[in-house]
Amino acid sequence: MKKLIALLTVFGFLTFGIANTAFAQKDQKSDEPAATEQVAEEVAEAPAATAQAELSEDPDDSINQSLHYTLKDKFIQGGAVWMTPVLICLILGLAFVIERIFYLNLSSVNSKKLLDKIENTLNTKGVDAAKELCRDTKGPLAAVFYQGLDRYDEGLESVEKSLTSYGAVQMAKLENNMTWISLFIALAPSLGFLGTVIGMVQAFDDIERAGDISPTIVAGGMKVALLTTVFGLITAMILQVFYNYLLTRIDAIVNDMEDATISFMDILVKYKNNK
Repeated sequence: MKKLIALLTVFGFLTFGIANTAFAQKDQKSDEPAATEQVAEEVAEAPAATAQAELSEDPDDSINQSLHYTLKDKFIQGGAVWMTPVLICLILGLAFVIERIFYLNLSSVNSKKLLDKIENTLNTKGVDAAKELCRDTKGPLAAVFYQGLDRYDEGLESVEKSLTSYGAVQMAKLENNMTWISLFIALAPSLGFLGTVIGMVQAFDDIERAGDISPTIVAGGMKVALLTTVFGLITAMILQVFYNYLLTRIDAIVNDMEDATISFMDILVKYKNNK
């Protein structure tokens, strides 16, 4: 009985499948003219759709991709012997730039707020509490104030000398590693020019070996030779922009330190007179 039920089930599935296949083939035959017309319409609309898709593409993606591959291709054409030192100059220069940016950001403080805190602390808790406040505050300005407060018992003249001398030390720390950035700014185009000169010499050697001034040999050799100069100048321009930015930040911090030092001396004079 179970075998009979299984056979009837299989027979039913086969019959249902054959019927569906037959109906599908019939529907397909009946729909062939309509499908043909639809295909013709799609073929006719294909050029317009292709043109619209090309117009809808983002040009920035293709530009960025082509720029990336162009730079990589030109870098390889320039030769690893001379292009690698230029790339090292760029990497090391940017590393020093990032280090200086972090250091200057940490060195920047609100001088007016710090002076107000020092004045309030002096008037309420005394010199030792003000020294503790400066010790707990980060930045070169607080370090300079701490040195001045540390010599308050020696007189205001000694405080002023301490502020001047230690302020010069803090200014030198702000300019630390700037000489390395300026070195890479000068070194990158110099390496590029050196690679260009040597590349031109090699191009003339190729002409001499060929025994003929072929435009292909001359143009190819000159192009490869000039690529080192191009990348060297690009590296120098990038680092020069950051170098000038860092100099501006340093000048702003130094000017703020000088103004705050004058106000700090006024606070000490007022505190001494009120004692």
